[in-house]
Amino acid sequence: MAIVHFDVITLFPELFAPHLTQGVTRRAFESGAVEVELWQLRDFADNNYRRVDDRPYGGGPGMVMLADPLQRALAAIRAARAESIGVPLVHFTPTGRRLDQAMVRQFAQGQGAILLCGRYEGIDQRFVDRHVDLEVSLGDFVLSGGELPALALLDAVARLQPGVLGDAQSHEQDSFSAGLLDFPHFSRPPVLPDGDVAQAVPDVLTSGNHAEITRWRRQRSLEITVRRRPDLIDAARAAGELSADDERFLVSLRL
Repeated sequence: MAIVHFDVITLFPELFAPHLTQGVTRRAFESGAVEVELWQLRDFADNNYRRVDDRPYGGGPGMVMLADPLQRALAAIRAARAESIGVPLVHFTPTGRRLDQAMVRQFAQGQGAILLCGRYEGIDQRFVDRHVDLEVSLGDFVLSGGELPALALLDAVARLQPGVLGDAQSHEQDSFSAGLLDFPHFSRPPVLPDGDVAQAVPDVLTSGNHAEITRWRRQRSLEITVRRRPDLIDAARAAGELSADDERFLVSLRL
């Protein structure tokens, strides 16, 4: 079994344990399909106060993470794991490339990565220029640090490992896996009382007609995607992933 290994450089390793031992994705970590080793950056400080940040040159608010402790941490990781030579160093930052399912699949099928969880105003750019291979963002907003994006990546990679979800179709039908957003899901009871209104499951889903169910799900996926993320429709069209039936349905929506 191929192992996907992640080394995480962080000031808050205690944030990770609860997320790696709970929920369905814990199977990936317990089985060893995904390995995570946490590295406390303060262990690589060279002062009595274990300080890893200082004021920015040029003035301004906040502090900047120092390059020297980061370089020592990176060297220790490379020395501890010979196979880490060549795996990318990933820095989580709002200025990075947006994390998407295609990127997650690449990590899930590879050797892993070294994940750098920044804090404060940022990281000394000289370290970024010299060592960082990929900068990644969760979206157009700012977080207090890189731990949450790192956990998001670990969770997304873990759920793609064989046997983690029980049914491989679970992630194959996820949003973005086929380039579109996911279709709606329903379960028991078939009719849900809600005050004076009873909400019923769409008839097609209880019909037993699998061809019609597949068609309904595809159309709902198209409808949700074109309304919420039309850019994904454009991308799917450019990639030749929309059929003639898909195009006719999109036209029928008259958006």
